[in-house]
Amino acid sequence: MKNSDMIGLVRDTLVKAGSTFREDKKEAYRQAIAAENHEKAKWVLQTILDNAEAAEANRSPLCDDTGIPHLLLEVGPDCAVTGRMLDDIKEGVKQGLRMLPGRPMGIMGDDSHRIDQSGGLNPDSAGVEPAPILLRRCEENVIRLHILMFGGGPAIRAKTYRVFHKHNTQVVLDEIVKWSIEGVAQLGCSPCTLAVGIGRSHFEATSMMLMAQTDGRYDVQSDMEAEITRRVNEANIGPLGLGGNTSVLATFLKVGPQRASGVRIVCVRPTCCFEPRIATVDLA
Repeated sequence: MKNSDMIGLVRDTLVKAGSTFREDKKEAYRQAIAAENHEKAKWVLQTILDNAEAAEANRSPLCDDTGIPHLLLEVGPDCAVTGRMLDDIKEGVKQGLRMLPGRPMGIMGDDSHRIDQSGGLNPDSAGVEPAPILLRRCEENVIRLHILMFGGGPAIRAKTYRVFHKHNTQVVLDEIVKWSIEGVAQLGCSPCTLAVGIGRSHFEATSMMLMAQTDGRYDVQSDMEAEITRRVNEANIGPLGLGGNTSVLATFLKVGPQRASGVRIVCVRPTCCFEPRIATVDLA
């Protein structure tokens, strides 16, 4: 594949991630609208779906907070990733941010300036640097790129911390539900999709959380995912916090390897009503 072709594929995939609901998410909204008895909640759900359909038709951002690109690269057994390929991916992300367009929110300056936000905003949409690429092996002989756009609100309400499991899975699930209810109630832009990762370290737990969003489907829920969703919905937070049956559309949970220890490191991200904003492309 030519460099220009790969750059174009990445560019168009980023725009799709930032402007499009996957079909299973659209159907989840349709089902939630049909099941919702709260009049204001039903109106909010329908408005979000209408907004998503308009964004897809116009190839425009789903939300003003257009998000930070997070990339997951899957590599097949006989495929190789080169430094030039990584450069092309980075260039495609830049072009996609300009085309979407992404909100200019990259902070300029040295380390201190970026921390205290005194360096000013980069006026270029491509000034929003993507997060480090997460790499994993896949069985298919392809190089597959997943692009997710992470908004600020869910990051503020997310939590990564240890849970003393007491040799009981239910203890961990109870803590996830507790954190989720707090996060969803404070987030505001619900209904959420809960993204949960459980690992041996903070890095691993957050990596599992990103993989959960990549692999999760609204029409396929494990028993643990369904229990978390049900219990958070029973809190009656509802869309935009207005009450109703639909605080959470689904839960995407990924459990990684665990160690012989008294704790599990858990990451819970209450993604907003527009997330996961994700699109996928095969690069080779």
